[in-house]
Amino acid sequence: MIIPGEATQSFAAALADATGDRLGRVEYEQFADGEHVVRVPETVAGERAVVVASTVDSDAHVQVLQLQDAAREAGASEVVTVLPYMGYARQDEAFKPGEPVSSRAMARAVSSGTDRVLTVNPHEPSVCEFFDVPASAVDAAGVLADPLPGALTDPLFLSPDEGAIELAATARDAYGTGETDYFEKDRDYDSGDVTITPSDAAVEGRDVVLVDDIIATGSTMSESVAVLDERAASRIFVTCVHPMLAGNALTTLSAAGVEAVYGTDTLERAVSEVSAAPAVAREL
Repeated sequence: MIIPGEATQSFAAALADATGDRLGRVEYEQFADGEHVVRVPETVAGERAVVVASTVDSDAHVQVLQLQDAAREAGASEVVTVLPYMGYARQDEAFKPGEPVSSRAMARAVSSGTDRVLTVNPHEPSVCEFFDVPASAVDAAGVLADPLPGALTDPLFLSPDEGAIELAATARDAYGTGETDYFEKDRDYDSGDVTITPSDAAVEGRDVVLVDDIIATGSTMSESVAVLDERAASRIFVTCVHPMLAGNALTTLSAAGVEAVYGTDTLERAVSEVSAAPAVAREL
């Protein structure tokens, strides 16, 4: 049975459809003191329970732990936890003295109530090593090509840094044609400032698809768009696995001159044009 977290119901429904598993009913409640409780009223005795929840905030992390425990209480023979989006995954090291490795702390907590973990395109795949149970990363970048126009002009699939070049290559391969390249990106962790250094790719007159794992504030991506505008790129599309789009990120990108923004449903947003659920279903 698929057991959805409150913020991940559409993804869970898509996963149930892709796997043929039944979609469980979950009741969510928050008490006056701020504490959460979930209920799984259907029995899963002797079945595999698949908890599906993007940990979009700290409350969602609590819900994952509760859903796992509820599945055990309901008699599940196995609990698999799917984190379409794993929160805290970018905090994969202690960047300053005295800081925690937050993704490790979260992974250990999740591990306590599950037999296996799947997560979609974590910012650093190495975070899977933090879990105390078998954990693996699912690559859903191929679906990012699906919503793109069918006749891009001499397309260039461009990642905002070298770390995302494989995502750009996967999207390009799924699209069927085009080149790949990346920008150099340097982040000052003390100030938070990011410096974008243009790549050597020729972009004049070409359609450019910017590909990344996550778009949070949109500031780094909009800087990349500004460079492309200076170089007379034709149309610019932005696509990502995890469309966090915090604050006015979508407005920032639109104002920068982006033709369209596309994302998957690991985070359920207005731009979630495609589903990463089939990629997860293949791993289940």
